[in-house]
Amino acid sequence: MQSKDYFKNKKITMLGLGLLGRGVNVAKFLSENGAQLTITDLKTKEQLKGSLKKLKKFPNITYVLGEHRLKDFRNRDMVIKAAGVPLDSPFIKEARKNKIPVEMDASLFARLACLCVPARRQAPTGVTIVGITGTRGKTTVTNLIYEILKCAWKRVFLGGNIRGIATLPLLKKVRAGDIVVLELDSWQLQGFGDAKISPHVAVFTNFMRDHMNYYRGDMDRYFRDKANIFKYQKNGDILVLGKDVAEKIKQRKLNIKSNILITDGNIVPKKWKVKILGTHNRENIALAMKACRALSIDEKAIKWGVENFKGVPGRLELIRVVGGVRYYNDTTATTPDGNRVALKALSAKKRNIILIAGGNDKELVFDEMARNINQTVKALALIKGTATDKILKLLPSKKNYPMVVTGNMKDAVQFAHMYARRGDTVLLSPGAASFGIFKNEYDRGDQFVKIVKKIK
Repeated sequence: MQSKDYFKNKKITMLGLGLLGRGVNVAKFLSENGAQLTITDLKTKEQLKGSLKKLKKFPNITYVLGEHRLKDFRNRDMVIKAAGVPLDSPFIKEARKNKIPVEMDASLFARLACLCVPARRQAPTGVTIVGITGTRGKTTVTNLIYEILKCAWKRVFLGGNIRGIATLPLLKKVRAGDIVVLELDSWQLQGFGDAKISPHVAVFTNFMRDHMNYYRGDMDRYFRDKANIFKYQKNGDILVLGKDVAEKIKQRKLNIKSNILITDGNIVPKKWKVKILGTHNRENIALAMKACRALSIDEKAIKWGVENFKGVPGRLELIRVVGGVRYYNDTTATTPDGNRVALKALSAKKRNIILIAGGNDKELVFDEMARNINQTVKALALIKGTATDKILKLLPSKKNYPMVVTGNMKDAVQFAHMYARRGDTVLLSPGAASFGIFKNEYDRGDQFVKIVKKIK
C-alpha cells in the first residue's frame, strides 16, 4: 500500500500545530496525500504566524485557532495529536467516545511503515525502527547512533523528537532494509502505547524526575508512558538499558520478551578520542555502542562514529572562545539533573563558571541544584520564573559570589561577560523550563547563541 492511498480523502483533525516545524511538516504531508485536514490549536493566528506562512500553499486545510471545538472530534477518520496534549483532554475523550482512532506522528509512521513498506522481521525485508528514550541523554544517544550507522554506510533516517523534523513524511523515503532512528519522549510514547507497538531496537537511557507539572506528581504514570518503548517488543527484539533504569525495571518485575542488554560508560575504550565531555556522555556512548552492536555494525564503524561525533546543538555545545572565556549552550538541561551533570563535566569545583540558570518550574525539586550552585559558581545569573523563585529560597542570604535576577537573556549574558576572565566558562544550563519568557528551550538557546556571537 502506498501512503497516498492510505490518506486520500480521509477526514483528519490535527490537534496542535505548534512552532517547532514538526506539525507543519505533518500537515504538508497529509495535505499532499489528499487528506481533508482540519488543524486546531489554542494559539492564535498571530502566535502561529510563522507556521501558517509555511502552509499557505495548501488551500485544502481548515483552521480552528485560539480554541478547540468538540465538533472537530466527531465524524472524523482520524485524530493526530501533538506531544503534550493534556492527559485528561476532553477533545481526545470526545474522539475516543466516537470510536475515532487517536494517533501521533512517530507511532503512526512506525505502524504504517509495516503497511507501506514490505513487512519487517529480518532486514532487508522491512524497515528497522530504533527508538531511544530516557529523562536525560536521549538526544545525544539518538544522534550518535544515527552518525555511527552513517559511518557504516547504512541507509538511515532520523526522526521523532528532533527539532524541525516530522516523522510521518519519512514514509515517502523509506524502503525495505532501511533503519529509522527515533528520539521518543514520554508524550510520543503515549502514541506507541495506544498503537500497541514498540521499536525493534529500544534504548532506555535513564529515568529521573521530570515533567511533574504534566503528570501531576505521578512518577508511575510518567514511567508507564516511557515503558511503552519496550512493552510491546517481541522475541528477538532488543532492549538496551543503562544500569540505573535496569534496576528500576527489575524492581517493577515487568514481563519483557525482548533480549535485554545492560551497559555503562566503562565499555568505552579509554584510548578512543572522545570529543563530547562528561562521564554522563561516556554512558551515552556506551548505550549507542550496544545498540549498534545489536544491529551487527562493524566495530571500526562504531569507533569512527564515536570519535567523530561532536555532540548536539544545545547540549554542552561550545559556542565560542572570546578573550580566553569559553561560552557553552546547554539550554536543553531543563531539569536539575541536567544542570548537575553540566557543572560536573566542566569542572565547576574550580569556581571558574559563570552560570546562567533558572526559569519556570515543572514541579521538580531544586535542593541539590541550589547546593551545587552555591558550592561551585563564580557568579550567577538567574532568569525570572517559578523555578528561580524556588532556587532563591534555597540559596543562603549571604553569598560569596555576585548574582542577578533578570527577565531577559541579553542582561544575563551581559552580566556573565562582565564577571568572566581568561580561563573562565560562561554556561547556560537552566535546570528549568523555558515557557513564559521564551517560546521554548530552543528559542532560549538561540537567543543565548545570537548574543554570544556578537561579543567582541
